[in-house]
Amino acid sequence: MTETRRRGRRPSGADTKTALIEAATEAFAAQGYDKATVRDIAGRAGVDPAMVNHWFGGKEGLFAAAMQIPVNPAEIIEGALRGGREHAGEQLVRTFLHVWDTTGGGVFAGLVRSVAGHELAAKLLREFVTRFIFGRLAKEIGADRPELRGALTGSQMVGLGMMRYVVKLEPIASADHDTLARAIGPTIQRYLTGDIDI
Repeated sequence: MTETRRRGRRPSGADTKTALIEAATEAFAAQGYDKATVRDIAGRAGVDPAMVNHWFGGKEGLFAAAMQIPVNPAEIIEGALRGGREHAGEQLVRTFLHVWDTTGGGVFAGLVRSVAGHELAAKLLREFVTRFIFGRLAKEIGADRPELRGALTGSQMVGLGMMRYVVKLEPIASADHDTLARAIGPTIQRYLTGDIDI
């Protein structure tokens, strides 16, 4: 049974947000996204469950905050689909590069470094890849086998982030968004909508 940490009324919103993020990180890692409930997370943090909606707009927003994703996953999906289903590959690359470059790649690099040595971070990354971004995008497009397509897409995008922000492999590290989108986009597009039985 999960131990509930009662901390009483919090003196500031910053404390409440921090406590919710810490509790959510533990809950999502231990139980996965589906089984971790807002009520349980709020109980771990010692706050009212309504605070999840107040500060994060719901469970999905809280997950994004726990992952330290600098953008709402729904915005990434929207950005990827902006040019239509047939251009989702290139648009996804552009959207992610924009998000990552806005933060200097620090959030992504930190996440990847954490994954290498911490199972908790690895679990969160798996949830992120399969549920929130790539698997969800494949479902939104209406593709068959969305889990496989999402995993393939995730492997490519995480690899791109690793080479650009962690390894800093040139010329990938300094290439402009359009160059990378044109080069990598068709591979992503095949993963999302093309024949993956070749």
